[in-house]
This record gives sequence, structure tokens and C-alpha cells, in this order.
Amino acid sequence: MDRKRYSKPELLAPAGDLLRLKTAVDYGADAVYLGGKQYSLRSRASNFTHEDIREACAYANARNVHVHVTVNEIPHDRDLEGLEDYLCFLQEAGVTAIIAASPAVMRLAKRVAPKLEVHASTQCSILNSAAANAMINLTGCDRVVLARECSLDEIRKIQKATDRDIEVFIHGGMCVNFSGRCTLSNRMTLRDANRGGCAQSCRWNYEVCAKDQPISTGDSFFTLGSRDLCAARYLPQLMEIGVKSLKIEGRMKTEYYVASVVSALRHMIDELYETQEPLSEERMNYHLREVLAAQNREVWNGFLNNPDGVDSIIYHANSDADVSHAFLGTAKSCSGGMLEIETRNPIDPGDRIEVLEPGKTNRVFECRFLRDEEGNELAVSRVPMRRIFMPVPFEVAPGALLRKAAV
Repeated sequence: MDRKRYSKPELLAPAGDLLRLKTAVDYGADAVYLGGKQYSLRSRASNFTHEDIREACAYANARNVHVHVTVNEIPHDRDLEGLEDYLCFLQEAGVTAIIAASPAVMRLAKRVAPKLEVHASTQCSILNSAAANAMINLTGCDRVVLARECSLDEIRKIQKATDRDIEVFIHGGMCVNFSGRCTLSNRMTLRDANRGGCAQSCRWNYEVCAKDQPISTGDSFFTLGSRDLCAARYLPQLMEIGVKSLKIEGRMKTEYYVASVVSALRHMIDELYETQEPLSEERMNYHLREVLAAQNREVWNGFLNNPDGVDSIIYHANSDADVSHAFLGTAKSCSGGMLEIETRNPIDPGDRIEVLEPGKTNRVFECRFLRDEEGNELAVSRVPMRRIFMPVPFEVAPGALLRKAAV
């Protein structure tokens, strides 16, 4: 039997809490990753208690979705206390894999919790097949999460030269330094980025000074931060290479972001796999628009087909001008042709509204009028987290997300 041109990779989504985990699962993720209250590099995300992890595994595993847990801080001796018990708990709770950056943590997991897969984190900065195989030989890891600085050619060579699964980031935030190896946060805020405390100092607004005197002021502030990664254009090539897992960054992102990006990439992967044909430019542009629907920062294609250049950094001051207000709210109920939603952003009668619902093609309708909970007609809706009603020409399931339809 001929090998398919496009393999079907795992779509791995972020989960900052139980709501976002369930959202990722419902909208088509094959696996989700989360952090516990300890040992994780996103210590300021909501993160999961032991009880949360049990509930997450029960929900995901019942739907044939895997749960990966980050144990990816770079530990000092004092950080190792309780780690063995924690790894045993993760195995017992039904976790599929841990994501670790320390070889010592990986080897400990193999010894005390052998049912857990061990994935070598992107913090290991693996950029070549020799490094990948050295990590495999040292730790026995089951998967290598490549550094985000790898090109397509490098990914292809690593895939051919190793006998373990390869995971690649395809969307989300980028570290301006090698992932997890920046010390700006440590030096400027005393928060250790390698132990979960990154203050994202690269995204602050800076001014240029000469001999302690500013030479840029006012609207001349700039940041040091990287643009976000959007590598969906190269998804076909990654599927041709046979990459096992495509990872979305964003454990601190919103429910809407998770649903929107997961849904868009799910549809793109499925179309490529089912047709086994390259996408037309029209279809590619459609999928790219869907992937970027929830984006609030400038993006670039990453290092997959580009050297690090001027298009990778945000040079201007941070601004709210690019923040998307497309997310309108969440469906709470639908009965008798009236849709109840909990609002997030402004809604006007006449708006064209798109419904994102798990397992369904997006549908669009026009908002003809708005009513409040007392039945009073509203000229506009401008209050977030408010319950309002509007007529809808089809059934909408509770939990569906609503956004402004593209013009």
C-alpha cells in the first residue's frame, strides 16, 4: 500500500484551567497540555490542583484525548522535594505524558512512573539529530519537542535520523531568546523565567538613551519582544515530513483563543489528510484567516522557512489598537428561535454573527434585534458579562462561541 502524502499529526492544545481544557477537547484537540501547581514554567497561569488533574484526565480520556502535564521548570536542589510523589500521582491519575526540561526529571520519571511517556521539552533547545539522539540515549525519552528555532530542513533531517516521535510548535507566543533561556525577567524583576516566573520583560516599552539621557520619547517607545508564531502555511510540509505532534502555545490565553485556533487547525489538518491534495491558494488563505481570527499581536512564520530577521520582532510600543473585539459571547440557551448569550464585546443590531460550535461547520446569521432579561429591546449592547437575547434562524448548542463574521 502506498504511503499517504500527508500523515495525520496529533493536534496538541494548551489548557490553562478546566474550562479551557474542555474547550480544547470539544473543539477537536487530540491532546491537551496543562501545568500543575508546582514544577511548571507557567506558574502564573491558573494551573491545576490534583483534583483538577483527575477531572481533566477523566474528561479527556473518555473522549480518547491524551493529557500531557508540564514538569518543565529547571529545578534547583530545593525544587526536587516531593517530585517523586508527584510523578507517581500523575501516572495514577491517567496522565499520558510529562513534558520535562531536566534530564534528571526525565530519568526519575522513567524509574518511578514508567507508564508515563516522557517528552523532552523545547527548553532543551534541540536543533539537530545528534542532540536529539543524545537526549534519547541519556533519558530514554519517548518524544522530542524541537526548539522553535528549527527550519523545515532541520526538522526533516531530525525526523529521518531518530526513532522517536517529533513535536513542533505551530502557533502562539515566541520567546525573544532561546525558549526558556532568557534572564531578563530574573535581572529586572527577580522572577526566574526558568522556574515559572517570567515577567515577559521583553514586551515592556523601552526608550533609547545615550549617557543616561533619553533620545527617544513619546511615541518612539519600542519593545524587544518577538512577534507571535503563525506557521499554519507550512502545515502541509510538516505533515509530509511526518511530524507526530503539532503544538499550540497559550496556556494563559482565553477560551475563545483556544476554541478558535484549535477549530481552525483541526479543519485544516482534516482537509489535507482526507483529500491528500495540496491546498489551493484560496483554501490556504481561508484557513489562515480562521487561524488568525483570535490573534491580538503581529505574527510571522517563525524559523521554518526564514532566517531570524527584521520581520520577527515587534519594534514599536505595545498598543491596544490591534486587540481583537470579534469575540461577542458564549451561548447559554436556545429556545423558540431566541438565543441567550453572555456577552464579552459590543454587539449592535445588524451585526453579522458567526457561530463556532464543536463538530460543525461555522454558521452565520444577522442580528435583527437585541433584548435584555426583562424583554426590553436594546439599541446596542455595551456591557460585558451581561445576559441578552437575540433571534437566531437555527439551533445553537449551549457553550457555542459567537464572534463577528468577517466582512
